[in-house]
Amino acid sequence: MPHLKKEFQVKAGDFVHAGKGSMQIQSTLKTIGYDPEIIRRASICAYESEMNIVMHGGDGTIYLTVDDRWIIIEACDDGVGIEDIELAFKEGYSTALEEHQEMGFGAGMGLPNIKKNADSVKVNSSKNKGTYINMFFRTDKNHG
Repeated sequence: MPHLKKEFQVKAGDFVHAGKGSMQIQSTLKTIGYDPEIIRRASICAYESEMNIVMHGGDGTIYLTVDDRWIIIEACDDGVGIEDIELAFKEGYSTALEEHQEMGFGAGMGLPNIKKNADSVKVNSSKNKGTYINMFFRTDKNHG
């Protein structure tokens, strides 16, 4: 049974509010009292998934679930989906629009950063069906 569950709405193309959900996740984890390293890793993953929704997704939602053993961050959207998930995990691969790259986004590090910082990642996506990313962070050794 989760001790905490929160959700954060993310709007496609809303660069003005981009990062707000991941900042709220970071604040929530700090308030609970997690180790700064796990907060850093979870915040990076939340931010990267949030930016992927803003740039590539339709509207989406990020969910935060916390229990005795895990922090779980789920990001889902109804966007264009990821055609080749394996390729999307390669550093530098990006399908970001040129205008997003000109703003400093879309360097092709989103999913690689998520993979590097989460203890476990599951991605379910297909063309024109949206994307669902599930990120797990083990906490029973990092929270006391």
